[in-house]
Amino acid sequence: MKTTKIREKIIETLFLICALISVISVVAIIAFVFSKGLKPFFGENAYSFTDFITGVHWNPENNQYGVFYMIAGSVFATAGAILVGVPIGLLTAVFIAEVAPKSIVNIIKPAIELLAGIPSVIYGAFGMGIILPIIQKISPQPQGQSLLAVICVLTIMILPTIITLSESALRAVPNSYSEASLGLGASKMQTIFCSVVPAAKSGILSATVLGIGRAIGETMAVMMIAGNAIGGIPTSIWDKVRPLTVNISMEMGYASGRHQEMLFATGVVLFVFIMFVNITVMRITRKAGEKN
Repeated sequence: MKTTKIREKIIETLFLICALISVISVVAIIAFVFSKGLKPFFGENAYSFTDFITGVHWNPENNQYGVFYMIAGSVFATAGAILVGVPIGLLTAVFIAEVAPKSIVNIIKPAIELLAGIPSVIYGAFGMGIILPIIQKISPQPQGQSLLAVICVLTIMILPTIITLSESALRAVPNSYSEASLGLGASKMQTIFCSVVPAAKSGILSATVLGIGRAIGETMAVMMIAGNAIGGIPTSIWDKVRPLTVNISMEMGYASGRHQEMLFATGVVLFVFIMFVNITVMRITRKAGEKN
């Protein structure tokens, strides 16, 4: 009996250590990024935080570090991908979970899982080889690199996450919901969209949160097709953009001194931005769950 208790205590301690490693890692990353990212705004040669947040030009050679246009590019790209990807992903999940016969599901699901396993650089290559030439033919701009190209690629990239999690949420809805709706005379489509989907909205919103995180945090594929403008807020889908993640990945390898510190400051802005979006959507998701 005593030996069993000792073993259980050891296992519990091991689990606690694993949990603490995760927490400590997050705290360490946050502390490091914030300590490096906030440093250029304090001291004798401090850079204006207002100029950093509201600036629309990034030119380290002339000591210009403005990230507002990068924030705008990240917001527009993410919003566009979510506006296009969520309806497509949700309808696909509904088709798989409620409509499609098993023989069709056995074909579609492996394809979606395969889509989730493709490296981001391959998505970028696909964008360069297929999407950019198409956009270049219809764009009023001379180049295909644009906000529209970023939205198209990000939409494809977030689909597996949204489809998989939405399907799981739909399948988790008790059969009694559908049976009650059908028993009252509703059609199958009415039952799906008026009974099953509303009951699964908490899980669907959670899928949207993860999709937003994937879209905001994507770097390599976006870097290959965004155009990476050095300034100017995008005013149309045909304009080049430079999201926050791309700015960090492009210049961190050779940056030093003030330039490197401002890249860490960009990371702080990205971190705060992602946390704000996630907390906001998670609160909406929690409220939806409470209503259910």
